[in-house]
Amino acid sequence: MSPSSVLVPDAAEMAVRIGAALLVGAVLGIDRDLHRKPAGVRTHALVSIGSAAVIMLVLIGANGNGDSMSRAVQGLVAGVGFLGAGVIIHHEAERRVEGLTTAASIWVAAALGMVCGAGLGVLTALALGATLLVLLFGGPLERALEKRVLKGNAPPARD
Repeated sequence: MSPSSVLVPDAAEMAVRIGAALLVGAVLGIDRDLHRKPAGVRTHALVSIGSAAVIMLVLIGANGNGDSMSRAVQGLVAGVGFLGAGVIIHHEAERRVEGLTTAASIWVAAALGMVCGAGLGVLTALALGATLLVLLFGGPLERALEKRVLKGNAPPARD
């Protein structure tokens, strides 16, 4: 891909970028669906597609102007933060919070969409791989560490 095609993609390249955004968003959404979380395939795919479209709009409309790109990225990050906040639930009586990982995955879906929109395939693949590692193995690792740490700090057994 030549530098000019990164800045102003033709129709075929736009389709590839939107398709890539749809794919990475859907992959993240499948993980959330499998864990029965409130935001799944459609939410993640739409966030990623929308982010890719906005970035391509800036690339085409502003010829990749750095200031325009910075404002678009800032707006997407802030806007998606509000969307992610909608899946976070605070259970005050139980002193626990749920939905943070799903909110973070929505935020990552937006970032991956932006990267797809910019035409950075290698960065997309690396970031998606790292995200999937966290989503697939982070929970079991947290639980294993928690058991290990709490095991040493457990109250003494009663007879």
